[in-house]
Amino acid sequence: MKQHSNAPEPIAQHARVVSAPGARGAPTTDGDGDTTLAERAFRQLRDDILNGRLAPEARLRINQLQQRYGLGLSPLREALLRLSTEGLVLAQGQRGFVVAPVSLADLQDQTLARKALDTAALTQAIARGDAAWEAQVIAANHLLARTPLPQGATDVEAGKLWEQRHRAFHRTLIAGCGSQWLLRLHNQLVDQAERYRTIRILHHKEAAAQVRDVVAEHAAITDAVLRRDTALACELLARHIGATEMAMRQFFESRQAVASHG
Repeated sequence: MKQHSNAPEPIAQHARVVSAPGARGAPTTDGDGDTTLAERAFRQLRDDILNGRLAPEARLRINQLQQRYGLGLSPLREALLRLSTEGLVLAQGQRGFVVAPVSLADLQDQTLARKALDTAALTQAIARGDAAWEAQVIAANHLLARTPLPQGATDVEAGKLWEQRHRAFHRTLIAGCGSQWLLRLHNQLVDQAERYRTIRILHHKEAAAQVRDVVAEHAAITDAVLRRDTALACELLARHIGATEMAMRQFFESRQAVASHG
């Protein structure tokens, strides 16, 4: 990535980089075995939903989940209820739980919210972020640029790694904003968007996926951030988020057309 030697010095009274509240790390234990098991169930279920191993609208039968994860009824039910509050699982009364569906209308709504929130957070981060934040942005972009896309739809682990580093880059961009609420809401929106990107990333070699040069897009955003060009950085970020929605729309429409003629 081309770096500018004439980047301005950080402004006075910089904000300390704030870790996103609710960020997913190693489970904590407090001596309560049920709490620990519920956290484990939550993380495993969430990971399988976000990475497509549990498909949209898949029915989540407790007995099958017990066999799949080796966990009991109580922690699984607690995890499902928690996932339902995050919009990743739907509770259907006596019928149990299903993985939340995906749709173009939902993706468009998410994109609108994500553009508004992330550009607001980026504006704050550029104004408040210090040199340490700049270094983290550079490092996150470099690591993502060196991460290859998966070789096909079965290469789930490569897709998971790319998504983790892509997510880390976008989170780092706004980490200097100083607002825990903005970071929390960003995490929730990214959780929802991750399912759509995973579908597309695993099928990126298909013509319908409309894969762009995301490495160049991320580099351009990084460059504008380091130059403290707020207007350009926000414009590039909003365009980047919107382009993902457009590509996903074309991908879904193409696959629906193939299915209808199959």
